[in-house]
Amino acid sequence: MNAHYLGHVVFYVKDLERSLSFYRDLLGFKEVGRIFNGVASALTCGRTHHELLLIQVGDAPGPPAGRRRGLYHIGIKVGDSLDELREAKRELEQAGIAIDGMSDHTVSQSLYLKDPDGNEVELYVDADEALWKHNPAAVVSP
Repeated sequence: MNAHYLGHVVFYVKDLERSLSFYRDLLGFKEVGRIFNGVASALTCGRTHHELLLIQVGDAPGPPAGRRRGLYHIGIKVGDSLDELREAKRELEQAGIAIDGMSDHTVSQSLYLKDPDGNEVELYVDADEALWKHNPAAVVSP
């Protein structure tokens, strides 16, 4: 078996509308439909039928802070240039979203932030593919 790509991520969220304001309205995912009597929403960025599914669970416990087993963060590509990443940063700041960190990973440049439920989200742009296309190990470069 050969994995082709990571197809989608599913998050349990406290408040579906609050999460849609973040992922749909701020980050630009398109809502393609609701399921489970309207308490879940499928979203896409256009690559496939859905890359993200949000399921409202109300006051269930959220993700614990700090290092732990399980999901660390999801990465969302937001463009092809540093100018587009800078624009994303401006939009986040205008929306009152705190930027927790920024990184140059050699193969990509990133912003880190939290979604409304405390899940970490990385917004990134890839570096010139000449740096990594034929050498994927560049991802572990210092």
